[in-house]
Amino acid sequence: MSPVLLAVHPVLPARDVGQSVRFFEQLGFTLTFLDSTDNARYAALGRDGVEIHLQWTDDSQWAYPTDRPVFRFLTSDVDALFEDFRRAGVIDEARHERSPWAKPGDTPWGTREFHVRDPAGSSLQFYQPR
Repeated sequence: MSPVLLAVHPVLPARDVGQSVRFFEQLGFTLTFLDSTDNARYAALGRDGVEIHLQWTDDSQWAYPTDRPVFRFLTSDVDALFEDFRRAGVIDEARHERSPWAKPGDTPWGTREFHVRDPAGSSLQFYQPR
């Protein structure tokens, strides 16, 4: 019998782990691990069975043309989640004109989704099948 993959726990780079923790808490995640309260370098957060990790990276790891990671989160109700995030103050209303996915929309590839960036520039894409 082959082993079964049970989960994936992405590790997002963070220039400021504390700032990123606060951002994800606004998205409804709960802090489950923090290596230090004085100068955090690593953290883990969870929400609804999803776990993400944050790891400090120095400025040299952010030089152009380094791409930022993209993470896709399957959700049961993309519009309600967007409203939760908007009420929490993490949706930048000014971005709506610059990105087609800054607010929920139907995609040509059969999903309804919206995208936000965390403080480190990683793309978080929340979607549901149509």
